[in-house]
Amino acid sequence: MSYNLLKGKKGIIFGALDENSIAWKTAERIHEEGGTFVLTNAPVAMRLGQIKDLAAKTGSEIIPADATSEEDLDNLVAKSMEILGGKIDFVLHAIGMSINVRKGRSYTDEKYDFTTKGWDVSALSFHKVLQSLYKADAMREWGSIVALTYMAAQRVFPDYNDMADNKAYLESVARSFGYFFGKEKNVRVNTISQSPTPTTAGQGVKGFDGFISYAEKMSPLGNATALECADYTVTLFSDLTRKVTMQNLFHDGGFSNTGVSQEVIERFTE
Repeated sequence: MSYNLLKGKKGIIFGALDENSIAWKTAERIHEEGGTFVLTNAPVAMRLGQIKDLAAKTGSEIIPADATSEEDLDNLVAKSMEILGGKIDFVLHAIGMSINVRKGRSYTDEKYDFTTKGWDVSALSFHKVLQSLYKADAMREWGSIVALTYMAAQRVFPDYNDMADNKAYLESVARSFGYFFGKEKNVRVNTISQSPTPTTAGQGVKGFDGFISYAEKMSPLGNATALECADYTVTLFSDLTRKVTMQNLFHDGGFSNTGVSQEVIERFTE
């Protein structure tokens, strides 16, 4: 169902890899709601994913950019404004990667070169994106910028590894930069703390299937899907949430406020 919530709005979407990814679903929903956008991903991810199909489906152009490169980001912002014909209303940062996780190194045995690279891609890249937009004065007034995060930033999920630290940093950047973006440009910056979601990125985490079913049993409303996250993101990109900024918004079926559920108790008293 479409409400035309984003009619005439223009933006940039980072991180759409394949149809399981939240960024991909969000792009589809933005398109349905009347928004137009540029798609961007790292050149290596673009070779692996099916982003060309999404571009064709939504009538979007693709600009390859390494989100850790200031030069690439400045170019992305300039080109996007050219393609979209003006300032930008919304940006989705949906990027995360841990080489320690990929290489099977535990949190107590990090290889710090891997840690630094993962932090740059997953967390510092958000600051770089915000700074590029800010310096270019690229955001339209009342625009909205959203990054995707996870509750491991606040609580321990042992196998989430160094990504937990990256997400904590990411959320801090949203608050800190959100202050300046709000004060000076009337632009809002928020993070969405999403349920565990079976995306290509999510499934890299050890024990993921067991964890998804645990979260499902813990959440009064059940886990939020990628499509539901896309819907929530659309509301944050719309004019209906103009005064929401510097927030970390839990979109997790109630998981974050549940101490224990009846289902979990029953599982342990069988």
